[in-house]
Amino acid sequence: MAGTEFGQAVRAWRDRVSPEAAGLPSGARRRAAGLRREELALLAGISVDYVTRLEQGRAANPSDQVVEALARALRLSSTEREHLFHVAGLVPPGSGTVPVHITPGVHRMLDRLAGTPVAVSDAAWTLLLANPLYTALMGERHGKERNAVWRTFLGSGSRVRHTPEARRALEATQVAELRAAASRYPADRRLRSLIAELRARSERFAVLWDRGAMARHEVSCKTVDHPRVGTVTLDCDVLGVAGSGLRIIVHTAEPGTEDAERLALLAGLGTRALVG
Repeated sequence: MAGTEFGQAVRAWRDRVSPEAAGLPSGARRRAAGLRREELALLAGISVDYVTRLEQGRAANPSDQVVEALARALRLSSTEREHLFHVAGLVPPGSGTVPVHITPGVHRMLDRLAGTPVAVSDAAWTLLLANPLYTALMGERHGKERNAVWRTFLGSGSRVRHTPEARRALEATQVAELRAAASRYPADRRLRSLIAELRARSERFAVLWDRGAMARHEVSCKTVDHPRVGTVTLDCDVLGVAGSGLRIIVHTAEPGTEDAERLALLAGLGTRALVG
């Protein structure tokens, strides 16, 4: 292949990731065990044409967001991710920026929880990765809607039902955790830009920010109004990944309940949709 070192690296690592390992159906008539270009594009959230041009060396200077998305989709180790940044001509994000690298161990944890809605976000509450059942439960999220704080104050909201009291608690918690992230990662330009936009466009956010709102995330139940299976009430637990600021969001239903039955129904609908 006459591609660049970056393109060669992406192609080599694409070949070693099976669709099953990435949470995708394997299908039939595959010439290779690895991911197809369209599958990598889907996982990374970029176009197939761009993946092709990167691999063939016809596209240069990928952004740090693209490199990060590819590293995550390819399940690279920390060393491999660093190498991918270097061959892209970029400096890997430093200690003052929000970590977004998902370790192979966290990937394997998600693989083993295929029957449970699970997602991973960074310290600023930006969605990094979600398994198919989480996406089926909460819906697809793109662009700025992937950040939970932006979605709460400026976006279209979510399928989760909130009482006025719960809504106020959520807002205070999100502002407090965003403030903590800003203090911990002072060199992160994207985080600073997010906070500036929220303060400029949301009066409620600005008030809470200026008051120095203090709160912390508590274990909670979430009631989700789903368009296909109806109302589902689930326990929501948020687990921290030591040393990274990553958050693993896990939704579970009490066994033997209607909520568990609806979650199982949703899992079946999601699987059929993927195969179809």
